[in-house]
Amino acid sequence: MSRAHTAQYRITKSKKNRRLLEIPSPSTQTRQEITRQGILLLEEIRILIELENLGRSTGLSNLIMPPATRKRKFSEEREGEGEGKDKGGPSGAQKYYAVRKGKKTGVFTDWEDCKEQITGFGGAMYKSFSTQSDAEAFVAGKNPAKPSKRDKFYAVAVGHKTGVYEEWADAKKQIDGVKGPKYKKFATREEAEEFVGEGGKANKKVKTGKKVVKGKDKVTVEEKAQEFNKGDTVKVWTDGSSRGNGKVGAVAGYGVFFGDGDERNISAPLEGTLQTNQRAELTAALRALEIVPLDKSIEIITDSNYTINCATVWYKNWEKNGWKTSTGKAVMNEDLVKQIRALIDKRTKTKVQTNMTWVKGHDENPGNVAADRLAVKGAMEKNR
Repeated sequence: MSRAHTAQYRITKSKKNRRLLEIPSPSTQTRQEITRQGILLLEEIRILIELENLGRSTGLSNLIMPPATRKRKFSEEREGEGEGKDKGGPSGAQKYYAVRKGKKTGVFTDWEDCKEQITGFGGAMYKSFSTQSDAEAFVAGKNPAKPSKRDKFYAVAVGHKTGVYEEWADAKKQIDGVKGPKYKKFATREEAEEFVGEGGKANKKVKTGKKVVKGKDKVTVEEKAQEFNKGDTVKVWTDGSSRGNGKVGAVAGYGVFFGDGDERNISAPLEGTLQTNQRAELTAALRALEIVPLDKSIEIITDSNYTINCATVWYKNWEKNGWKTSTGKAVMNEDLVKQIRALIDKRTKTKVQTNMTWVKGHDENPGNVAADRLAVKGAMEKNR
């Protein structure tokens, strides 16, 4: 504070004191004490007001503003950023600001630190949480136990431009004016992409059939099982399971079933931090391809349309787009899909077939039921 400001402050304070001291003295000791307390309170209020005005004129308001005022301004500034008003928890509770995409990712306990990482960063993703564990899960790419309104993916399978959108307004533009549009909301991007990839047929009954994979860009579909040479084909059932899929703390496992008592059967927990059902399904198919010799034809029987489409249909456009989706997002589970495709291509070079058959899950198919049990057991082992 400059000397001029200090002098002005002392003069103002002196005048105020003289004016306050001219108040007639009360007749009793109690009234005198009450008046004295009132005078002190008024003096404190006056000083705070003068300090605030002084801070505004010198640009030091953030340094000398009273704590209560700073807290109010912090709240107002937070409400004007990102997701709007913060409703996560009682007033005064510790907040954790998670930055999934920004200049620097991580969990911050101060909004200003968080704001530094997202200001000027295109496509920044950030969110506030009341617990550190939920914030860390968000940074890791997982959904919190109670997903927010932003954890929605709008899939447009038939519209002006198909794809997955994170904002309803963007998705609505693609279906307005379209005759017979097909669109649906999902909690995960994987499910939304599956819906788009199947032309809006996700979660609908599909005819049981086979996809015969003959290498890149050569996929034929045969509906009759007897057209395959069963004597030279190794049949294997695969399945994945995720307890709490899409939530914080989810655990997943996978199962590979060749037959009763077969030493090649597998029941194992899913590795890695991302514990989703889709990764478990893909991992099961990958392990089956790794186990069966390259010179043997294989028939993978699964209840996962997602796995079949990744390995036989969707990968072609993903490769052309540099492993980006139609909306420019990174392909989920790219690592597993690439490994599966690499093994299929190797098999093609040895002139054997890789067949993928879809069956309805949990529908009394002995092989599928056995694979499912192995997958569930594998997920349970994750908790041990």
